[in-house]
Amino acid sequence: MNNTKPTSRLPMQILEQAKTMTRLPMQSLEPKTTPGSSRQTLEPKATTGLPTQMQTTQEPKAMAAGLPKQSLEPRAMAGLPMQSLEPKTMTGLPMQRVDPMLQLMRSDRHLFSSSDGSMMMRQIQATHVPDGREVDVRPLLHVIEDIVQRSTPNVLGANAHSHFDAFEDKTHQDGFTGILEAVAYTIHKISCEISSKCLDGADAHTTTLSLLNMLSSFSWDAKVVLTLAAFAVNYGDFWLLVQLYPTNHLAKSIMLLKQLPDVLEHNESLRSLVKAMLDVTKCIVELSELPAHYITPDVSAMSVATAQVPTAAYWTIKSVVACMSQMISLIGFRHEYTTSTNEAWELSSLTHKVNSIHDLLMKQLALCYQYIEEKRHVEAYQTLVRLFETLHIDNIKILKALFYTKDDLPLVDGFTKRRVSIDVLRRKSVLLLISDLSIPQEELSILEQLYRESRNIPSRPESQYEVVWLPVVDRVNPWTEAMQQQFDSMQLQMPWHTVYQPSAIDPAVIRYIKEVWHFVKMPLLVVLDPQGRVVCPNALPMMWIWGIAAFPFTSAREEALWKEETWRLELLVNGIDGTLLTWIPEGKFICLYGGEDIGWIRKFTTMARAAARIAGVPLEMVYVGKSNPRERVRRANEIIAAEKLSHYWPDLTSIWFFWVRLESMMYSKMQLGKTVEKDPIMQEIMRMLGYDSTNQGWAIIARGSGIPELARGNGEMMLTSFTQFDEWKEHVEPKGFIPALNDHLQHIQTPHHCTHLKLPGNVGRIMDTIVCAECGRLMEKFFMYECCNE
Repeated sequence: MNNTKPTSRLPMQILEQAKTMTRLPMQSLEPKTTPGSSRQTLEPKATTGLPTQMQTTQEPKAMAAGLPKQSLEPRAMAGLPMQSLEPKTMTGLPMQRVDPMLQLMRSDRHLFSSSDGSMMMRQIQATHVPDGREVDVRPLLHVIEDIVQRSTPNVLGANAHSHFDAFEDKTHQDGFTGILEAVAYTIHKISCEISSKCLDGADAHTTTLSLLNMLSSFSWDAKVVLTLAAFAVNYGDFWLLVQLYPTNHLAKSIMLLKQLPDVLEHNESLRSLVKAMLDVTKCIVELSELPAHYITPDVSAMSVATAQVPTAAYWTIKSVVACMSQMISLIGFRHEYTTSTNEAWELSSLTHKVNSIHDLLMKQLALCYQYIEEKRHVEAYQTLVRLFETLHIDNIKILKALFYTKDDLPLVDGFTKRRVSIDVLRRKSVLLLISDLSIPQEELSILEQLYRESRNIPSRPESQYEVVWLPVVDRVNPWTEAMQQQFDSMQLQMPWHTVYQPSAIDPAVIRYIKEVWHFVKMPLLVVLDPQGRVVCPNALPMMWIWGIAAFPFTSAREEALWKEETWRLELLVNGIDGTLLTWIPEGKFICLYGGEDIGWIRKFTTMARAAARIAGVPLEMVYVGKSNPRERVRRANEIIAAEKLSHYWPDLTSIWFFWVRLESMMYSKMQLGKTVEKDPIMQEIMRMLGYDSTNQGWAIIARGSGIPELARGNGEMMLTSFTQFDEWKEHVEPKGFIPALNDHLQHIQTPHHCTHLKLPGNVGRIMDTIVCAECGRLMEKFFMYECCNE
């Protein structure tokens, strides 16, 4: 027996030369005894008909401790000749080296070239012979994710703990263990098949088709998940050893036997490919789980996605084979292994391919989910329509459909600011305040005042209702931090119930609110009775007009209140000016006037007071400004106060509320189906709104309660009448001041007139046709766009 001590690590170098061939159709290594020596070397054994000579890309490493670097023509060991590892041509010259990784990638590109693509797809499809068995792959996918993410926790980052906690919850679900037991043997078979093919030198494509044939009876998602599970077992084994061997003697011993390097710990190419495989697998599983009730295979988005699945499955399984092949090749390379450029390039190329497939699947999945959402919205909308057409014993079903989510506490109590369930609204009248995130502060203040007033005496019938704010937010625009702050600010101001988050309102509900309740921009107050029936599509107009006296805020109550009304000063200024209301029983003549032209205001107030003084009538004048009071109305107030031209309302909110109530009267009448032709109050409302729509002034003079004496006209006619007071003053005593004024107004009126009526375009319901309040003719409709940054 030869006792010569072998040169340090030379056999490992020889092994290393052979192991670089793992990416070609592999040549297996068989032991061969060198003549005259008891030592064995590993020499390539021909497979698949290839010559036994090996082509290398890695130079042999230096000999240990001072020995010269080995030549590729090895020296005799222990004095005996040894066959060269450098393959030579017939002439004895070295052959040109061919990179095995490049050869594999070129082969892959050829397999899926445009000319052979259809042939490859037929080859892949031929392996798919499902037998109809159903495999719930989701639990298995959870385990795979857990293995991958615990092996490389930096992939998860900040979400690691939440993921691990979620996984622990899933493992305790019924049937979880049973599902894993059912597929454990299949996973083991796949792992053995991959290992066997890699060791036998089969190329990745052949191995992939072999696996597809083995899994032919499974669905595509099951094929991919089971193969990925086999990889996860091996991947997890390696990382378990890496994590345990510093402190666990058993792990350390296994690491010593396997001589595994720690190169995986720094192999970003491998990690990226593992993540890409997992992402594509998730997409394939998601596609298989899409609800057939909402999307069928003939839907365009689904059919395109389904057609991509076989290709996705092939490349994912092939990537598994590539990863397993590299991991198997690491055995025995404790210190010498370094990742070659070609290996990294191969993995990176696969990663790029798999990521491209993932992007395509994600786009199709997004289209599928969009289609499903649209179908769900249609179904939810139709359900909502049916619910409102059905009688119920209470309002809970309706309220759940409006803002109930999986969250059992969808509301926030306005007083305590704590979350509550919808049971607090059971069998109560519910007023749904519908708006966007910006309710005018004036409206909010008056609503709050009315709400708190109704709560002063809880036993009163007027207190037996609840208000809930439903903010309507356009889902097209992403929810931002600024929007959240705006919502929080509004929610904090409201003393009534609000939804916890705008997202609690389903898009189908938003569609119903817009299409059936005609919400556009201006707030609505939809009233539901204790059984959930809509008893008023918008109670805000009657609330602005009559306050809590309009309780229970039904359309029937609204109709009854109008039957009691006449066109009088109390209707115009009720709740705004208490002093003015005291003048009515005193028999004073009261003049309300408006506009922004300070020149006309000076002339009109001067001439009107002069005429009243001559006629000996007590006249009180009040400036009511203009709708949407801005800076010019504020300046007019200051001038009127400084020059003592008349009374005025110093708080612009009072001016705003005066015009809001007037508009509310119009909307209330429209809501009840009233028209200008047949409703005298409607005529007067439209006439005053017409005055406000012009740039001129206007005035209305009245005396008494009930059905008062009343005169009104635009600024030009009223100023002309008082300027010409001498022409009609002799009629004041026999006829009365207001009848005499009306006669003169009629006398100076010309056939020509031009009446305007501006209505906001952000209200839901406006009559298609409106007649002129002056002459009864049909008014023309124009669109007007205004920007005023005063």
